[in-house]
Amino acid sequence: MNNKSFDSHRIAEGYAKRPWLHKGVIDRFRKDCDLSEDYMFSNGLYVGCGAGLSTKALKTICRHVTGTDIAESMVEVCNELYGSDETYSFYTAGAEDTLMPDEKYDVVSAAGMVNWVDEKKFMENLIEVTKDECFIIIYDFWITDKMKNVPEYARWYQDEYLKRFPKPLRKENIWTDADLINGLKMYKQINYELIHSFSLDDFIDFMMIQSNVNAKIESGEMVELQVRRWMKDTLSPIFKDKEQELIFDGYTWYIKR
Repeated sequence: MNNKSFDSHRIAEGYAKRPWLHKGVIDRFRKDCDLSEDYMFSNGLYVGCGAGLSTKALKTICRHVTGTDIAESMVEVCNELYGSDETYSFYTAGAEDTLMPDEKYDVVSAAGMVNWVDEKKFMENLIEVTKDECFIIIYDFWITDKMKNVPEYARWYQDEYLKRFPKPLRKENIWTDADLINGLKMYKQINYELIHSFSLDDFIDFMMIQSNVNAKIESGEMVELQVRRWMKDTLSPIFKDKEQELIFDGYTWYIKR
């Protein structure tokens, strides 16, 4: 992925308005790993924090949380939204380049970024900046061709959307315990579905910051207004002036230091 394509204020502001699905992932982590309802980690790290929604979710189980992202515009938006709260910190860094904190991290989370990094360097860096027994939560979720009780959406997604906006190539490998470096161990791996209700306009806003759509706009092949009009025209018969429930697929890998 060209990280520059996400280093824009337009994308960062769009990320800040995405559905807060990260909160469901963190809530599930608490249950899956048998943590009490009131358990709080001391110092958390979110790698690839985007515009901060993911960091906000991790903060629900941390007294302090630091977010890092390789895109300066993402960190700028994070500081605009959360910078007045001293329990948050943000700085610009690649996933492999987390700085040594004053207090090592006891929980780390990262979503949608492990397929783009140097995996060995990323893990080596985590070993350096985390405490023994640290939990590392690696997860991702993505849109599908499934919308509850709306079969027309699947046809739109497969036959129109993906043909116009093909997915960019990326690694899709699933980590196993054998892929982890010495000092890390796979604790548990799960797959699941997440559901979110969208209005037509909210769904179009969400789709406008998808990587395959953004690639077409940033390359100059398409104009943002043109894409919005196409989506409005083709999706209006599917949404029928009401909210529809989109199904996301997701996974989480729980790793222990």
